[in-house]
Amino acid sequence: MKQKAQARNIKILVAKLGLDGHDRGALVLCRAFRDAGMEVIYSGLFATPERVAQIAEDEDVDAIAMSLLNGAHGTLFPRVVKALKKKKINDVLVVGGGVIPEIDHKDLIKGGVDHVFGPGTPLPTIINHINTGVGKLRKI
Repeated sequence: MKQKAQARNIKILVAKLGLDGHDRGALVLCRAFRDAGMEVIYSGLFATPERVAQIAEDEDVDAIAMSLLNGAHGTLFPRVVKALKKKKINDVLVVGGGVIPEIDHKDLIKGGVDHVFGPGTPLPTIINHINTGVGKLRKI
């Protein structure tokens, strides 16, 4: 478990889940997070939910940004949350993004994803959300 109110930079895992080989957006996020002062770990293509949870545990990340464009968000995003819970990881901000119909956002959030970002979301909006969310988690 992370110590409270750490002074270190945010460490974020950018996870490209499932059989989705389109990583341009994920790589743009990696660079934007790095430019914002975050330490970035990239899962690479075709990560499983269990692999994402393992990386999160091994690297002691503060946040996970999941990217998915192939329509499997309703299955894979909840499996990541479940895999984190199985490892008793409760202090990591989990967000998702990609081509995800707005009608699915509520169910994903109910299932433990903090926020879902759609195409065209400005990078500063995503960065600010992560900074705020991690800040709240660090104060717990």
